[in-house]
Amino acid sequence: MFTMMGRNGLNKESFILSVDVGTTSIRCHVYDKEARIRGSCTSKVVPLYPAVGHVEMDPDALWRGFITVVKGAVQDAGVQMCQMEALGISTQRATFTTWDRRTGVPFHNFISWQDQRAADLVKSWNRSCTMKIIHGVMKVAYFLTRHKRSLAASLIVFSTQHVTFRLVWVLAHCKQVRQAIEEGNCCFGTIDTWLLFKLTKGRVHATDYSNASSTGIFDSYQMCWSGFLCSLVSLPLSIFPHVENTGHNFGSTDPSILGVSIPIMSVMADQQAAMFGECCFDVGDVKITMGTGTFMDINTGSKPHTSVAGLYPLVGWKIGSDVVYLAEGNAADTGTAIKWAQELELFSDVGETSDMAYSVSDSDGVCFVPSFSGLQAPLNDPRACASLMGLKPSTTKSHLVRAILESVAFRNKQLYETMLRETHIPITKIRVDGGVSSNDFVLQLTADLFGRKVVRPQHREMSSLGAAFLAGLGVGFWSTREELKKLQSADKVFLPKDVATGGTASPSQEYIPILQSWERALRRSMNWYKP
Repeated sequence: MFTMMGRNGLNKESFILSVDVGTTSIRCHVYDKEARIRGSCTSKVVPLYPAVGHVEMDPDALWRGFITVVKGAVQDAGVQMCQMEALGISTQRATFTTWDRRTGVPFHNFISWQDQRAADLVKSWNRSCTMKIIHGVMKVAYFLTRHKRSLAASLIVFSTQHVTFRLVWVLAHCKQVRQAIEEGNCCFGTIDTWLLFKLTKGRVHATDYSNASSTGIFDSYQMCWSGFLCSLVSLPLSIFPHVENTGHNFGSTDPSILGVSIPIMSVMADQQAAMFGECCFDVGDVKITMGTGTFMDINTGSKPHTSVAGLYPLVGWKIGSDVVYLAEGNAADTGTAIKWAQELELFSDVGETSDMAYSVSDSDGVCFVPSFSGLQAPLNDPRACASLMGLKPSTTKSHLVRAILESVAFRNKQLYETMLRETHIPITKIRVDGGVSSNDFVLQLTADLFGRKVVRPQHREMSSLGAAFLAGLGVGFWSTREELKKLQSADKVFLPKDVATGGTASPSQEYIPILQSWERALRRSMNWYKP
């Protein structure tokens, strides 16, 4: 048992608190020295849909949910709040609100990263003469300098997933916000910033580099809010929070909130936190989170990666003077496709799907294209449709399920090959997490297609663990990253078929014709919806 003289002078076992605010739930875990979960509590996040394409969350409901899970997890662990050495917070990215700096009252609900209210604005900007001029200038700059950053800038397009145009929409539609900006009383913040402001009773208006870099308004090369972008779309720099290190003492919780004052030692965006939780500390480490969507991240070290195929350069974390950058690719409809199949009653329990896929030798020529939300990197086609092709009278439910699961692994392969081609970084290890990672068929096929070992850890709540690890390092609960690596334990290791039978590791050849058919189906699904 790990005991230490606690902050309150009591010689009791100490713990780290970590809260993960996701899209569908808020989870809090109490971690001990061995990184075991000693207590947990979960609360649902209720999305609001006030108009077609609008997705919001109530800031006050989110705050109440946050406090409920913190108190509930400590109670579940059977310990006291004064035994919590530090608090770490991981949050969904690019969901934001604005509020009055003096009163702390929000001007509007959180506008979710899934919200589409700025879609027309984004479309008109992407087609605008201004963007054409920027693209043209950057093409010339690339021709003269051969800097890949100029080439990437010549291809850049705005997206609704970034905060930029949702915030522009707010400024255009909310008179209160415009007035507060004029008076110097407006605060902008993603979920982490709002929680910090509330937990410190308005003393702290801050975010960290991982969250800031996920907004689309932050310049990851200069490591500051983008003055160029803000002047281009008329956003006032005065409303943005101060950007701090990811591992940083953000201040302590006000004692009136949890009964004691707890240091907030880490604030992290969820995918970057999952990367840290997976101990992907080295250049070439890859993490694949398969939840509602798939997020594949590679550690690119101390330099941001400049992409021409839709990988996004992010700050992974900044600790002290060390910055770690990631390149990220995503596929939007992973868990979504499996949930859709369940609602069609192709199966009743998600746990059955792996066995159903293995019960047939192939998909009987059926191809599924998982693009309910368009196709992301490397195809980048928002007008693609989801489709099932190659159906026959002989097609069974098992064939359909296998085709859907194969499509998840095929998208993994596309993202993986884009990463290899673009970054030229040798891959050192591949770790997976998220709800869909519990599917053995998907992971085995992913290992076969990559020709690489894929590891599924015992911990599935990686975002929460990552925020806990960083908070724990900040207060000396854990000493080094090497110590954190030793706390990792694998649930299952998936080896490529050839390696499992004594051969050398190389991508599976038997799937080449099936992949080619699937790629034909992809092309048929592209540009389906009219602009």
